[in-house]
Amino acid sequence: MIQASNVTLRLGKKALFEDVNIKFTEGNCYGLIGANGAGKSTFLKILSGELEPTNGDIIITPGQRLSFLKQDHFKYDDFIVLDTVIMGNQRLYDIMKEKDIIYAKEDFTEEDGIRASELEGEFATLNGWEAEADAATLLNGLGIESDIHYTKMSDLTGSQKVKVLLAQALFGNPDILLLDEPTNHLDLDAIRWLEEFLINFDNTVIVVSHDRYFLNKVCTHIADIDYAKIQLYSGNYDFWYESSQLMIKQMKEANKKKEEKMKELQEFIQRFSANASKSKQATSRKKALEKIELDDIRPSSRKYPYIDFRPTREIGNEVLTVTNLSKTIDGVKVLDNLSFIIGHDDKAAFVGSNTFATTTLFRILSGELEPDEGEYKWGITTSQAYFPKDNTKDFSGDEIIVDWLMPFSAEKDVTYVRGFLGRMLFAGEDGVKKVNVLSGGEKVRVMLSKMMIMGSNVLIMDEPTNHLDMESITALNNALIKFPGVVLFTSQDHQFIQTIANRIMELTPGGLIDKITTYDEYLESDELARKRQVLSFQAEEDN
Repeated sequence: MIQASNVTLRLGKKALFEDVNIKFTEGNCYGLIGANGAGKSTFLKILSGELEPTNGDIIITPGQRLSFLKQDHFKYDDFIVLDTVIMGNQRLYDIMKEKDIIYAKEDFTEEDGIRASELEGEFATLNGWEAEADAATLLNGLGIESDIHYTKMSDLTGSQKVKVLLAQALFGNPDILLLDEPTNHLDLDAIRWLEEFLINFDNTVIVVSHDRYFLNKVCTHIADIDYAKIQLYSGNYDFWYESSQLMIKQMKEANKKKEEKMKELQEFIQRFSANASKSKQATSRKKALEKIELDDIRPSSRKYPYIDFRPTREIGNEVLTVTNLSKTIDGVKVLDNLSFIIGHDDKAAFVGSNTFATTTLFRILSGELEPDEGEYKWGITTSQAYFPKDNTKDFSGDEIIVDWLMPFSAEKDVTYVRGFLGRMLFAGEDGVKKVNVLSGGEKVRVMLSKMMIMGSNVLIMDEPTNHLDMESITALNNALIKFPGVVLFTSQDHQFIQTIANRIMELTPGGLIDKITTYDEYLESDELARKRQVLSFQAEEDN
């Protein structure tokens, strides 16, 4: 159990949290949600002890071990992968190293023997004999193959390091597990594995995530941060959303009834207060009126951008034809003889673990890269807008947002362009920010503004949900559902794919898998195929 008791955190004059009281108990998974800037990550740091609150206390059941997913990708570069995972239980790792030092001594003393015996006892208590096997199981589950378990962390890619650090947080069955955006940079197979791990995890989990499907899958409770308070709800994210909306609706309806009653009482008082025969009744109603109190309904601090892609031209039947496309980068064949046709009703999600291949394809289709072989042809009625996964070069200049957007607008009018920025929550002075100082989420909203203002009928979007808060993801999700054009996109957000895509495409080493289906149906067929493959392999072994 971990509990916040009267926790307040002040940043200057602003109170990020004010007298927060909340208890997180064993056997439950809590989704910590709130608008950008509400303090989700900060609250996790307070719970972990990395940050001291201004007032109040964090109380943890004595003897319980807390694990916190760390985002420092370079901290463990000098260590091998397996040791990095085992460091998730620091005491166990320290015992292992001390044992190694003692047993390596040439002049092994009686005192060393006594100390080694003590360490061996504690080592066994902490399941040390299973440590390497448990660490390997976690790594394999997250897609880190056995042949790199003894590789140095410095030799891993960024996405591999993310998986190792996640395995570190999960290692050793911690009593309290704090996860800040654990699905970031994970492929869909790793996310599915993590979902199952957390569903079967018996201890306390507190997780921050912008992935609605993930929160629905793993959470038993939602802790909602709003106006410096944290309100606890039973159930998953969808249940929280319905409950919170229902609560507001009920309060509004109750207030309406109270207002009607107040009006009725006021009319009676005004009508009969001067009437001697009814003065007592008027006085009684006046007292009743004074007792009626309207519920204080504070609007949520959440802000939803207004996203609406409106093509300036209707798309024709011929959209895109890709023929025998190949591309080699740094000696690796990323795309190999790829062919497909996109129709005018397609909203195609590119899924799977080979995200680099998808990014390469999108860069070619947007004109950023040239293929080595093959060709692609856009229909004459099409116009494309491209959302890159890495927008660093797009925002390297020092112009203000309005000036950055102006070249993409047919209307060369500052007021018109500012209108798009206002919809995307860049109000007032925010509209004159320089693009090179924008946060990750702000850059994404500017890029979406560009795509809206261009009026294209084909949208190519590479991980558009990265860096967005839940409200912006919801707004983008709804906009793409109703978009009348073609969408080619990739995302790690399950619900995003399921609700938008009518076609699933996966670039695999064996070629392109291309199905007209929903994402859930695709995953189900994929899972069945894998089970058949495992059963077939087992049957071959038995024979």
